Amino acid sequence: MEQPWTEKYRPQRLDEMAGQEAIVDRFRAYVKARSMPHLLFAGPAGSGKTTAALCITRELFGDVRGNFLELNASDERGIDVVRTKIKDFARTRSITGDFKIIFLDEADALTFDAQNALRRTMENYTSTCRFILSCNYSSKIINPIQSRCAVFRFRGLSDEAIRGRLEFILEQEGAGFEGTGLEAITYLAEGDMRQAVNLLQSAAALGKVDEDNVYAISSRARPEDIRQLLELSLGGSFMEARKLVDRLIIDYGMSGEDVIVQMSREVLKLDEGDELKIRVIDLIGEANYALVEGANERIQLEALIARIMLLKSLSN
Repeated sequence: MEQPWTEKYRPQRLDEMAGQEAIVDRFRAYVKARSMPHLLFAGPAGSGKTTAALCITRELFGDVRGNFLELNASDERGIDVVRTKIKDFARTRSITGDFKIIFLDEADALTFDAQNALRRTMENYTSTCRFILSCNYSSKIINPIQSRCAVFRFRGLSDEAIRGRLEFILEQEGAGFEGTGLEAITYLAEGDMRQAVNLLQSAAALGKVDEDNVYAISSRARPEDIRQLLELSLGGSFMEARKLVDRLIIDYGMSGEDVIVQMSREVLKLDEGDELKIRVIDLIGEANYALVEGANERIQLEALIARIMLLKSLSN
């Protein structure tokens, strides 16, 4: 079975990482000094947090085996994990280096008690172990832990950084592609390199990375379809807009929330005044909240179309 491209082409060295140049420069300083503090990585999915932790460990020790423990806090989030697995690994010295590294992914999923226990473990075993905590939201990490870490805020990757990496992978694989296919991937990935590479591999498996194949495997709509939905709604064409919603749900397999999320993204590109765009975004937010609370997605989408129509008519 072929290895997933996300692992096959995961950067092995800091120099191979894309789109986080300022952060990587600081990591190089740690590697040069052969020392580092506890680290806290905060940022969106697919921005390189796990890859950075692996690259730092590899460059410090030459290998991650024996010196690196990776745990996912969303799976092992209780205080017992901190008191047993983490503590047992942290208390023993590294054979090949001055310290070991524990990488705790999704650390914002740890319970309050587990975070307090982790804080004490970080204090007690600094001489033998360094911690790298990864999270989407640093505000969910207690202040005593944040104050003991150097905080790095990863940003979503730029379209240029993602495209450059995708072109490198395609060159290595000898796969055919079109520029519009890569544009579609960068649009859908929204700064998430992991999602971009997964889309690339799935599209390549269909024979060629082109726009049609990318959207066929993404279960997402083309941006022009979403803009058309908004324009039909603003133009008062309720039945036409409703038919387009049917096509998005049936042909593309989109959920109601998927449609609404893309609408919020595309409304800013409409040739309308800022005040009207703000009101449409407000209505989209209300519909999204209703869906999160369990409302019927079809009814909410139709109601949203109707509200946008009324909004336009009242503004005239």
